[in-house]
Amino acid sequence: MKYLSTRGQAPHVTAVEALRAGVAPDGGLYLPDALPHFDLDDFPAEADLAPLASQLLAPFFAGTAIEPALAAICESAFDFPLPLVTPDKAQPGLQLLELFHGPTGAFKDFGARFLFRCFDTIARPEDPITVLAATSGDTGGAVGCAAEGARHARAVILFPKGRISAFQERQLCCWKAPVSALRVAGDFDACQALVKAAFADHELSARHGLTSANSISIGRLLPQMAYWAKASLDVYRAGETRPGLIIPTGNLGNAFAAVLARACGLPIGPIVLATNANATLSDWHASGHYAPRDSIATLANAMDVGAPSNFERLSGFGEHLIADVQRVDDAAIRHRIKVSFDETGYIACPHTATALEAHARLDKATREERPWLIAATAHPYKFAENVEPLIGQSLTPPPALAAIWDRPVEVTDIAAQADQLAAELDAPGR
Repeated sequence: MKYLSTRGQAPHVTAVEALRAGVAPDGGLYLPDALPHFDLDDFPAEADLAPLASQLLAPFFAGTAIEPALAAICESAFDFPLPLVTPDKAQPGLQLLELFHGPTGAFKDFGARFLFRCFDTIARPEDPITVLAATSGDTGGAVGCAAEGARHARAVILFPKGRISAFQERQLCCWKAPVSALRVAGDFDACQALVKAAFADHELSARHGLTSANSISIGRLLPQMAYWAKASLDVYRAGETRPGLIIPTGNLGNAFAAVLARACGLPIGPIVLATNANATLSDWHASGHYAPRDSIATLANAMDVGAPSNFERLSGFGEHLIADVQRVDDAAIRHRIKVSFDETGYIACPHTATALEAHARLDKATREERPWLIAATAHPYKFAENVEPLIGQSLTPPPALAAIWDRPVEVTDIAAQADQLAAELDAPGR
């Protein structure tokens, strides 16, 4: 399988080359030149996530150095639970796919752990890899955790000053070598622009072996297909109906992974996107016109994106698979967190609450015609300062998150300027 750029002005490359590059030389994002198709009986009933992921991803890495290590990579990366829970017995057709049981309490653990295990497979001391990751919240924590102790790859994490929760910031800045955290005077889109500018500087990029662990990297999206595949197979086999998906999204990575899984033959029904108050995607779906704009800060800060990078992948490939986009503002997020807890006892993070609100807005017939799976993307403790006042009780962190408070932190402040990022990359010891 080869990978091509969404902009069509770059050579086709292998999976390893696409992972190492992150972004195509023409500035586009990589996509497979063809997709495998799976029948439902290709996957054994009740298969665990790791072997299912290995089978699903095998065609995407066939003929590369990753292929012989793929099963071991999946076994190591996906070594935590993937529960489907029913929060409300009165609504058995609504289930939450809890994606936050990895070591940093967010769905980004799936892609980051897979990607860094791939990098350790393909990198060498004489040919190292530097992962440059812009984050609006959870990506950086997952990347830092996955990179800590890596042999031949390092991670440099950029995050927007004053735009993420206190716990998220601590989780970005607590990882040991080879991880560095840069706090940028700007919003997420400014961080993302810095990353793209660094990739466009071919001398800088070559000097450090720059690549990405954001969802602009195809290596982040492919493993995220696996949990959509497993959940949809489990639900379909239980009732012979393709479940609909409701996915909180900002940069469209998780959503596009679901689109890819459906295009490969997995039993996925309509896909509904839930965004926060950033209106780019909801306006696009309502009007057919895509107009990126500056992001605005919200409670669901990991989705504070005004120019979602993965729209470039979705456009012309899978936009017809998006059934609806619901825009959920902060007032509705607060309301849904409180109502969900009061009525069912379920505690949702602000991002998960956008999807719960989108489900509540479906008309009764649509809700009842099929099962619906909501992506529960982050542990609510990561947003305790917003969630606790709404539910009237304190949250207890899982052990992995509790341990974050005991780790020392280190961070460097920079302006949103490409030369400052370049200086940090070149600094000795970085």
